[in-house]
Amino acid sequence: MTKSVVERRIMWGDLDSLGIVFYPRYYEWLDASGHLFFESIGLDLGTLWNQRQIQFGLIETGCQYASPGRYHQSIRIVTQLDSLSRKTLVLKSVFEDVADDRLMVTGTEKRICMNVSDPQRIRATEIPDDIRLVLERALAPAKH
Repeated sequence: MTKSVVERRIMWGDLDSLGIVFYPRYYEWLDASGHLFFESIGLDLGTLWNQRQIQFGLIETGCQYASPGRYHQSIRIVTQLDSLSRKTLVLKSVFEDVADDRLMVTGTEKRICMNVSDPQRIRATEIPDDIRLVLERALAPAKH
């Protein structure tokens, strides 16, 4: 199982009027962490787009909130591949407080493999075998 870990500090511009993280920020961080996960397993999305005309497009996302993020708090985002099918995959990211490992947010992204060779006719496609092999090696162990 491969995990990608990102640490960051919550800044003033990340907050809403109540002084907690404005929820769309979590979705920005979730997306960025997903891209970094792909890089951590050797799959650069830009290279896949330019050289293979495939992309992993976002088709579903969600967050469950456990505790609010505050100004200058250091957080850790741990991302792993949670499930894999012929055309789709699900990434799971856990946001934690660095100071005490307290769970803050759990986020998921469902992505679909797309053929983007013709931008006017983008369509879902099966994950190529060589890429599937890389993903299978990174897959989190099955839940019991």
